[in-house]
Amino acid sequence: MVGQLVAFTLAATVVTVTPGADMALVARRAVADGWRRASVTSAGIVTGLLVHATASAVGISAILVRSATAFTVLKIAGACYLVLLGIFSFRAARRTAREGAGDGVDEPTSRSTRTSFAQGFLNNVLNPKPALFYLAFVPQFLEPGDPVVALTSVFVAIHIAISVVWLLAWAWLVGRAGVALAPRSRALLERVTGCVLVAFGLRLATTSR
Repeated sequence: MVGQLVAFTLAATVVTVTPGADMALVARRAVADGWRRASVTSAGIVTGLLVHATASAVGISAILVRSATAFTVLKIAGACYLVLLGIFSFRAARRTAREGAGDGVDEPTSRSTRTSFAQGFLNNVLNPKPALFYLAFVPQFLEPGDPVVALTSVFVAIHIAISVVWLLAWAWLVGRAGVALAPRSRALLERVTGCVLVAFGLRLATTSR
């Protein structure tokens, strides 16, 4: 069983640190509002993972796998949400650029804690990929005779822990870089993040099961 845990931990780490919509959203929040807000967004993302893990445990996620309609509806909703976040990034970039130009515009960009959390939560809940991860990826590390419920719970806990550590570290790194950047550079980074979010949204919209 130790070998299974080690193998899953390594594989889950690779999957977690691979760039995706979660990292793009955390980067956007870190650049716009700093590390603390990005940390709250990370908490929302992890909570979304817990929802998918729970849904998988009770079989709800199996419906997404078997029902093309349910999968498509959730996929399109998630894709639209990512594109909308990308558009918000472009708008934030314009505000940042105006601040750098010294035009006297003082428009607050800080988000409330509730909004930051909700963005991360919805970003994951509206994405069917985490559900598929728990249904298709996790079982590959189970062997005949294993205590399925207990071991699956351990796997989920490991994945959640990896996600927490990585997203917080990522938020801190991007937040530190954002503080050091000039307004024009931050505006450019926000535009790049917006493009990434839109791209992930379009990719999600064209994803097949």
